[in-house]
Amino acid sequence: MSRDIQITFDAHDPRALSTFWRDVLGYVHPGPPGAPLPEGADPLAAWDEFLAGIGVPPDQRNTRSAIEDPDGRGPRVFFQQVPEDKVAKNRVHLDVRAAPGLQGDERMAALEAECERLVALGATRMKRFEPNPPMESGFIVMADPEGNEFCLD
Repeated sequence: MSRDIQITFDAHDPRALSTFWRDVLGYVHPGPPGAPLPEGADPLAAWDEFLAGIGVPPDQRNTRSAIEDPDGRGPRVFFQQVPEDKVAKNRVHLDVRAAPGLQGDERMAALEAECERLVALGATRMKRFEPNPPMESGFIVMADPEGNEFCLD
């Protein structure tokens, strides 16, 4: 029997990092439990109101955040506040599939276009790896705003 998974990021600023990844992946912030969101409502504002209503002090309201695939296919991504900085290369990372099925120049052009979009969101471009058939199609290594490496693949 397979299991659902959740991907968890340690973060200094869970809300900001979850917003970055929401925009990268096309995910959404879910609303608070038991609080239906009207059409067009801001889920983060709803969370602020919900947390205030249950007595969570303002300095503790950015200790967690989550994003979900609106189509229900991808894993939930959770962000938890931690005090320590990232100190080494990730041993596990995400591959953002920005050019599935594309090859050669067309693939690299699609990756470059997505790289530009993500840099505008706050990502850092780290290194481009050229196609090297038959084993490598080419990819771009990037880092999110808190330094977590990921690949555009």
